[in-house]
Amino acid sequence: MLLGQLNFHHLFYFWRVAKLGHLTRAAEELHTSQSAVSAQIRQLEKRIGEDLFIREGRRLILTDTGQLVQAYADNIFGLGQEMLGRLQGRSAGIARLRVGSVATLSRNYQENWIRPALTNPAVVLTLESGLLEGLLTRLVQHQLDVVLANETVPADPDRPLHCRFLGSQLISLVGPASHWASQSLRIPEDLNGLDIALPGPRHALRAQFDALCATAGVNPRLRAEVDDMAMLRLIARDSGWLTLLPEVVVQDELRAGILVSVGQSTALQERFYAITTPHRHRIEVLEQLLNSAPEN
Repeated sequence: MLLGQLNFHHLFYFWRVAKLGHLTRAAEELHTSQSAVSAQIRQLEKRIGEDLFIREGRRLILTDTGQLVQAYADNIFGLGQEMLGRLQGRSAGIARLRVGSVATLSRNYQENWIRPALTNPAVVLTLESGLLEGLLTRLVQHQLDVVLANETVPADPDRPLHCRFLGSQLISLVGPASHWASQSLRIPEDLNGLDIALPGPRHALRAQFDALCATAGVNPRLRAEVDDMAMLRLIARDSGWLTLLPEVVVQDELRAGILVSVGQSTALQERFYAITTPHRHRIEVLEQLLNSAPEN
């Protein structure tokens, strides 16, 4: 059977009977007769070539094929309901916000940005991380509502995107308080030969830092390069090395006094962007997040 031969009206009638487990209640919900509902389901069974229900007394029991068809129908009509809600702006009820973020972005920064949505009981969040290009593909295909990134995207007339600046922050050199409390270092001048952990080569900051060191003729002793900010946070906390990262990554450790900031450079900044498509449906909670004041 080809997709064009599948009658979704028949499938919808089957889905309601399967969900309610009773022909009479389904007919009442659909404002039609039991015989009409039965006829629709028989036509669907004929098209599929297999029974979807068996009768046990007055009960309708799904066959194995019926259970499989119901699982797909749940997805089909569930997505249909979600689509209608999104098209209507979800002024009431539940809104779903799908956020993608590049894998090199601080999880603490993401949590800080979405925090207003975390306290909203009417919002369901979907959070994904990955490489920027893959996330942008999903964004264009309307599988994501916004992508958080620490780099902007080049203009492309074949793939128009809106890139909104959210804020920036200086990058810090942090170390264990047991050794570096009350000390300070210049970046990069004082780093020659010191053990250091750095963001990985894919991180937007890495090229900035490498260029600074090369210009100054400084060679720190690289001990680790880490793409994932959650792992870099653990390295900073547990290794004893100096670590270069945005302070938001280790905000809890800095507050607790486990780590201290021993240096910053105005030449090193991480910038944050929210990327959206120009023709997106309005989601109120996303508009609120996008319109919040930039945090520097």
